[in-house]
Amino acid sequence: MLRIGYDAKQLFNNFAGLGSYSRTLLANLAEYYPDNAYFLYTPRITRREDTSFFLNSALYNVQLPRRGPAFYWRAAGIRRDLQRHRIGLFHGLANGLPFGLGRTDIRSIVTVHDLGFLHFPQHYSFIQRKTLDFRHRSACQHASHIVAISESTKRDIMHFYGIGEEKITVVYQSCSERFLQERAQKTIEAVHRRYRLPEEYLLTVGAITARKNLLGMVRALQLLPESVRLPLVVAGAGGPYKARVQRYIQQNRLEKWVHFIESSFADLPAIYQDASLFLYPSFFEGFGLPILEALFSEVPVLASNTSSLPEAGGPGALLVDPSQPEQIAAGIEKILTDEAYRNSLVEKGYEHAQQFRGEPLAHQLMALYKRVAGGGHTEPEPIT
Repeated sequence: MLRIGYDAKQLFNNFAGLGSYSRTLLANLAEYYPDNAYFLYTPRITRREDTSFFLNSALYNVQLPRRGPAFYWRAAGIRRDLQRHRIGLFHGLANGLPFGLGRTDIRSIVTVHDLGFLHFPQHYSFIQRKTLDFRHRSACQHASHIVAISESTKRDIMHFYGIGEEKITVVYQSCSERFLQERAQKTIEAVHRRYRLPEEYLLTVGAITARKNLLGMVRALQLLPESVRLPLVVAGAGGPYKARVQRYIQQNRLEKWVHFIESSFADLPAIYQDASLFLYPSFFEGFGLPILEALFSEVPVLASNTSSLPEAGGPGALLVDPSQPEQIAAGIEKILTDEAYRNSLVEKGYEHAQQFRGEPLAHQLMALYKRVAGGGHTEPEPIT
């Protein structure tokens, strides 16, 4: 039995990519390896439907700071609790590790999701860039081993931080089991009414930031003939960039073609399964989890030909240059008007997605845990 500690701040408080990664990974590990002891360390807890499972299950031991500032505890003070709980392996799920962990006998793994701040520094403030770079670089240097969530991220870690390939293992992420379950037509219709969705629609999901390229999607809509054009449903929250896109929509009288919603996590699978096409022409991603959610939902995908997105989409995605709205528009038109091609994307995409199911990925990660905890050779095992 392993006693494994996790930085669970994102699991309990982040309801986008990092939080989804953490919740799915811990749910899968406990399902297939229930005999291990899983300690979840978090400075605070947000109680929601998707965190209640971890709070109410006997499989997890949730730990909060006992004294002192939560920030200090998560950054360094947590070491005392890890030693008190006899943790043999600590996994930092979100690009970082507690300071000074290397001075203990606790082995460590850090998951690095992406180094997008180095590729697109213009999207980050000076302080953000320096903070992210210090956190990522320090974790990569001091971890016993690194998990990269894609081959693209692995290449970046080696290139920017000079880390040897032997210290990095790619373990892809899975998505929630919710997206693997076909929704009843009545459920889909109820969700359709709840969000006042168009009869047919394109879909994009995720935080509305410049990196996600919503403006490029809206410009692509403009280029499509109205006989082909479908409304775009945007599921996600945003700030200044969202406001910028909304101004563009108003200036170009496209209000009826773009619908913004903030859906519950429980309703997302039905929203995916009701869509005609999923769009994800992001400029950069560490993996691109929404693509995987769409593939499991048996929806055709249009994505970028950059960073990790070809890995996530595989043969189930039409890949385009995200900086070219003309390519995005042409891709949308091809998928919507060529039924045979559309069906081929769905079939190949669903088959491609099977390698990202929770069970094989949990087995691969647990094999890595055992090797790192034992201090042995950490060459990854193939997924079978």
